[in-house]
Parts: sequence; structure tokens; C-alpha cells
Amino acid sequence: MDYAKDMAGKRVLVTGACGVIGQWLAQTFGEAGAKLCLTDARADALDALARQPWFTPGSFTMPADLRDAAAIEALAAAVGDRWGAVDVLINNAGVYPSGFLLDIDAEEWDRIFDINLRAPFLTGRAFARQMVAQGVRGSIINISSGAARKMRRTSCPYSTSKTALDRLTKGFAIELAEYGIRANALEPGFTPGSEVSRVSQAHVDNVLANIPAGRGTSMQDVGNAALFLASPASGYITGASLPVDGGNSIGSLAVYQDKKSAL
Repeated sequence: MDYAKDMAGKRVLVTGACGVIGQWLAQTFGEAGAKLCLTDARADALDALARQPWFTPGSFTMPADLRDAAAIEALAAAVGDRWGAVDVLINNAGVYPSGFLLDIDAEEWDRIFDINLRAPFLTGRAFARQMVAQGVRGSIINISSGAARKMRRTSCPYSTSKTALDRLTKGFAIELAEYGIRANALEPGFTPGSEVSRVSQAHVDNVLANIPAGRGTSMQDVGNAALFLASPASGYITGASLPVDGGNSIGSLAVYQDKKSAL
């Protein structure tokens, strides 16, 4: 089924639009004909996105620091003035720092939760209010992670924030259902290349070697799943978490015995 055809003319907001997954999402919905509001803390990178061929007429960008509640309110006001409301809100912005719990200070813990959890709450609240006021039966998609269910050494704050984000998603789902607004979490698989949360090549190689499907995540993997969750095809799905990770979150390919393969 072609879910992209349902997005023509829809108003879609993507946070963290300049990251790897953010750009994939922006391009996916832009190529589907949606009008885009792209936001990120990096204004110069947003300018580059606005020059892409898939940046559709009626789209716009707006820099915002999502740790600042006033900036989120200003973003919502700008969207309200232009569009009234969005049809699809994609809370993609996030950080994935690495560090042992005994080494992380309180300020870093707060930064992680401000971006990964507090910001989706504030944006979800602001844009859901507009949807309700405008009678929009919209879709909220929170970009989560298999780390919400699979704890990892040196990423406990990130994993904890994503577990909480899944619960927040369900909270929005149950409270917005009466307005016809759905909220779901999308859990992309391993996607290296972030300029904000860098990882070593050794880490990349190790993770890729243990993904059951045998590869990392592609733009098509993430884009198709997001289009599905935004489209009427998923109209009876809310409060769900959809892993799109090649099985990475269910376990590991590592074999702890001398015999390393079947048969």
C-alpha cells in the first residue's frame, strides 16, 4: 500500500530535523507532498534543508532550542498563525550521550531528559491543543528506541529517557483518543552518523555485526514506518511502539559457545 499518497498537502512538523533521522523524515514527507515545518537548534543546517528539492511550497523552517519552553511556545504560535494546526507532529529531536552512571553529573542527566522527554511533552501539549481547537484528527509520532526495552552499559540515562517517552506516548494516546488524535512511538534501529551524538567506528562495527537482519537502518525503513503511522491505514493504532530495527532490540547474534552456527 502506498501510504505516501495520503500525505499530499498535510501539515507536518519535524523536530531535530537536521539530524540523520530528522532529515530522512523531512525528505520522506516532503517527497510525499506534505507541507513541512522543520525545526532544529542549528539555524545554518535548517537553511540547507530549505534549499532541498523536496522542500515543498508552503513549507518553512524555524530554529528553536527545545530546552526552552518559551521557544516551543513561539514555535507553536508560528505554526498556529500559518496553518492553524499541524496534521502530524514528529518528535524526533534527541541526544544519545555515552557515559557510566558513576561518571555522569546532574547537569548532563538533566540535559538528556530535557531534550528526550520534557521537550516531547511540551511540544505534544502545545500542538495537541491546536489540533483540538481546530478539530484536527491528527497523529503524534514520538521517535523512541529499542533502548527503551534493552538496557545498555554507558547509556542508562538515554535508555531511561526512552522508556519514559514510551509511557508518555501512551499517556497522550489515552487522553487524546476522545479528540480523534493518535499518539504512537516509532523505534528506528541503529543509525550512525549523528553530528550531535558521535560514536566510534569500533562501536558501529560491533553493533552492525550483531543485528539479526544483518544491516543498519535505512531511510526507507524509517520513512515507510512513519508514513504508515501518519496515514489513515493506522487509524485504529494508538499508544503503540513500533520497532523498525531489524531485530536489534530483541537480542543479539553473539554466540557464547565454540559451535558458532547451526547445521
